Amino acid sequence: MSEYIILSIFLFLGAFIAAAATVTGLVLGYRTKNTKNKMAPYECGMETIGNARIQFKVGYYLFALLFLVFDIEALFLFPVMTYFKEIISGHTDLSPAIVIIDLAIFMAILVSGLAYAWKKGILKWE
Repeated sequence: MSEYIILSIFLFLGAFIAAAATVTGLVLGYRTKNTKNKMAPYECGMETIGNARIQFKVGYYLFALLFLVFDIEALFLFPVMTYFKEIISGHTDLSPAIVIIDLAIFMAILVSGLAYAWKKGILKWE
């Protein structure tokens, strides 16, 4: 029971600190008007062309999803590839055939996602 008390104290303190930081920022923060220059995207001092918030909304969304997909791919492949030699040689409880089939299915799903993104033109650099 004492573990739950400690956990509840930490949850309360975390919520209190987050709320206090938010309220402090709202009360003491410097307020400005939303001008055209303030709302413009920063592009390294260059003059902006177009509106990135509207024009490329779908492209950025899909590009972010692609990043997440391949980031998760690396996360899932790292443990398997670390022990791949032991799995293939049979020194683990895992069946080598099942591991290879699972990897093939996993890679096929990722390649189909990449092909879809390629077909949609998300990977074009303009």
